[in-house]
Amino acid sequence: MSESFWLRTPWGRATGGQWRYALRNALAMCLSLWLAFVLQLDSPYWAMSSAAVVSFPTVGGVISKSLGRVVGSLMGAMAAVVITGLGISDPWLFSFLIALWLGLCTYISNHYQNNVSYAFALGGYTAAIIAFSCVNVADPHHIFDIAQARVSEVIIGILCGGLMMMILPSTSDSETLLESLRKSQARLLEHAQLLWLGEMTPEVRSSHEGLIGQILTMNVLRIQAVWSHHRLRRQNRLLNFLLHRQLRLISLISSQRRMLHNWPEQPECIQALLATLLTELGKPECDKYRIARLLAPLMPTSEHDYRLRTFLLRLRHFCWSYLECQRWLDRLTRYDDQEWPAPPSHTSLTSHTDTLEAAYNGGRTFLCVLLGCTFWINSQWDAGSSALTMLSICCVLYSATPAQGANTMLRAILLLSLICFAVKFGLMIRIDDFWIFCILLFPALLTMQLCKQQQVRQAGLWGQMIVLLGSFLAITNPPSYDYQQFINSSLAQMLGVMSAALAFQLLRPSSDRRKSRRIIRSLRRHFMDQLEPAPRQSESQFESLIYHCISQLGQSQDQTARLWVLRWGVVLLNCSHIVWQLRQWRGDEHPLYLVRDNCIRCLKGILTEQGVQHASLDRTLAELQRISQGLANHGDGAARELAGMVWRLQSSLSQLQQALPGPAEGS
Repeated sequence: MSESFWLRTPWGRATGGQWRYALRNALAMCLSLWLAFVLQLDSPYWAMSSAAVVSFPTVGGVISKSLGRVVGSLMGAMAAVVITGLGISDPWLFSFLIALWLGLCTYISNHYQNNVSYAFALGGYTAAIIAFSCVNVADPHHIFDIAQARVSEVIIGILCGGLMMMILPSTSDSETLLESLRKSQARLLEHAQLLWLGEMTPEVRSSHEGLIGQILTMNVLRIQAVWSHHRLRRQNRLLNFLLHRQLRLISLISSQRRMLHNWPEQPECIQALLATLLTELGKPECDKYRIARLLAPLMPTSEHDYRLRTFLLRLRHFCWSYLECQRWLDRLTRYDDQEWPAPPSHTSLTSHTDTLEAAYNGGRTFLCVLLGCTFWINSQWDAGSSALTMLSICCVLYSATPAQGANTMLRAILLLSLICFAVKFGLMIRIDDFWIFCILLFPALLTMQLCKQQQVRQAGLWGQMIVLLGSFLAITNPPSYDYQQFINSSLAQMLGVMSAALAFQLLRPSSDRRKSRRIIRSLRRHFMDQLEPAPRQSESQFESLIYHCISQLGQSQDQTARLWVLRWGVVLLNCSHIVWQLRQWRGDEHPLYLVRDNCIRCLKGILTEQGVQHASLDRTLAELQRISQGLANHGDGAARELAGMVWRLQSSLSQLQQALPGPAEGS
């Protein structure tokens, strides 16, 4: 009975990795608190909160997050000193400047990703914490001392977190990244089997979106691995190439599916060939020779069978690309200090965000903070600084996910207010030795860290409670036990979060349906650029843009909006690839070039930024079919190659016949 009870507790259920993570972070928080006391900083709990914020399962994540936190804290501290210094005698000027800074930080943190986003979000609410606590300070030099102390406490927490990561290291970033690359490589074959051999079901769409999201997430793992591992830092070009190549394989799978759906007279042996090829590609010893032997019997005997020839050539291209990706991955896994030929160079997988949505979120933060400062100035509320600080934190941090973030923050504050009141005035008031307090604090932190890992659905709540625990206990030297101040501060923080939640309800972000329309219009606009003789974006950059736009609605509950963004993305991406191949096509006869240019030009007539011109689409599909059949009977091999490209273009465009104007399309 006792053993089964122990196994149900957080300590009994914890694995070795969970114990290591919890021990590392709990020790870092206690160590940072002790160092802040030794250095006689006025708010030691800031160091403890900083150590909690930079807790991350991997070394690269800790390094990356720590750098972002240091830069953000320095920016926020400098902004607070400037804003408070300029507005020290004019509260309205102070209100306008702090609201403007917070709105700007919200916009930039929404517009960018990774460290840039994190640094500006931190710079925003760090400035709010320092500035709102200094409104009654008359000496500008004292404001600088407060900002300097805050930054010192942040750096102490970061250093303690890094030290404990060195003493109790976690899973290597390189192992995590390589394992993720191997899993996505295997999942590509499963995805191909589902799209080529399966029926049209909702699983196809979810598999497509899931695989895209997985590869884009690995770009974050790549950045962390580059920060922490010197070998992967040297192979950063190869890692970037692998991510681009896996995205291209998704495009090739989709292109093959469109040809299969637009090929009514396909040979019966095609399905068996596809199944055999996918099985063979999954074997470690597979090579190009085996694939060539499987494809050879099906090569068309007639030169005019352009459909079969085009399909098999594109299928061979998929197999070659998959094997190339697998070969580079094997070399990277069994690193033996050999010099390899450098892979093709690609631009980084940059994230593409919604500029309009980011500007809207920044404007909402500016308005909320300005109205909050106006209420504070007119009411002269003693606890107004606490309320405005939490309002600013919520507006900056949770602008992208307002409902979920604000609700989690409110629950964390409510629970901490009740628990910390009992601990502070029932237990801490009786303790006068720091080490006795640490003996009690350490197991509590350890348990909270374990619960955070084990209760996945409540991980956000546990994380907020761990970060905010120090500020609610307000561990200072000498200690302060003021009932009224604690209650007023807790109520003010809850009202600040509730005000942010109310603002999120009144000034809601765009619905998923409106966002999908905006994304689709953006995709069409970028596709129009792809049709120009010298497009601004390369083929791989446009592909990255398409997949990032699809992933923006990956968590949406509006299935119609997700379907339309995915459909438009796939169609435009397939057409873009064909346009680039048409540009690279070379023939001996000048009239063939006119045919090629006419095929590219017809896309401008049926696809505009406003939508599909359906009358032009039907005429173009009929014209493309006539052109491909006419070129198939041409005596020149380059003409028959062009016929296959035209057929592929027709296959991709045929999906737009489903794109009839509707509520989700916005044409």
